[in-house]
Amino acid sequence: MNKIAITTGDPNGIGAEITIKALNKLNPENIVLISNKRVLDFYGKLNKDYEIIEIPYVSEIEPGKITKEAGEFSFQSVKKACEIGAKAIVTAPVAKNALYMAGHKFNGQTEILQKYLAHDGQLAEMLFVAGDFRVLILTRHVALKEINLSREMVVEKVSNLKDFFVSHIGINDPKFALCAFNPHAGEDGILGREEIEILQPAVDELRARGINITNPLPADTLFVKALNYDCCIANYHDQGLIPIKTVAGDKTVNMTIGLDIIRTSPGHGTAFDIAGKNIADETGMIEAIKAVL
Repeated sequence: MNKIAITTGDPNGIGAEITIKALNKLNPENIVLISNKRVLDFYGKLNKDYEIIEIPYVSEIEPGKITKEAGEFSFQSVKKACEIGAKAIVTAPVAKNALYMAGHKFNGQTEILQKYLAHDGQLAEMLFVAGDFRVLILTRHVALKEINLSREMVVEKVSNLKDFFVSHIGINDPKFALCAFNPHAGEDGILGREEIEILQPAVDELRARGINITNPLPADTLFVKALNYDCCIANYHDQGLIPIKTVAGDKTVNMTIGLDIIRTSPGHGTAFDIAGKNIADETGMIEAIKAVL
């Protein structure tokens, strides 16, 4: 299928609203919506007659409410997007707690995509993009106390990132900056030994493979010079997302790489507090769609 599949996310969030607004501004071709006509009609009106793959949703639409029915709809929408052979996928935000209520124990849509699209040992990675500001997250939706880095994991993920830059962005020798795990890069082991025992050995191996990457650098100063590099590599979620979202806001795009199909999504969530009020900003959805056009 030579089409971009777009899901509308949690039916009680802002997903359908921002999808409608974004499509009405962009008027793209070759789009297939994976949603529900009743949900779409509730949140607005599309200017074009797009193909719609219907996902059943018979429950009441309740903006701002977290329900297992909405979680089931969210899950089935992403699963269907994985099944139809689209050339790219764009997903509107879903609620992890609604997914859990529906019995789907995924910590996000990236994990669903990996389950249904990965093969031959592929790993889905989270790359956040705002123009030339890019951040790869080594660990995804994981509690801080459960973060478990290893040299092998860092080497594999950064090697996959290099392959993505070569094949999809056209940069053959990208420059990567690696965030240290601990404050002040561990201060020679005084503040932690991850840099000495994990990150620096990974850097040495990556350089032996011809990959251009810095030593582990203190994250609080690295991001000041983020645009000197093609991508910054963060160890955990907030280490990477706070700086890029502070700088780029709603223009930040969450991009899933490492699979055969690229997926993009706005960098924000379901915004239940403003759902159904027709005041949601569609900028993130516009950027997510533009990234795969």
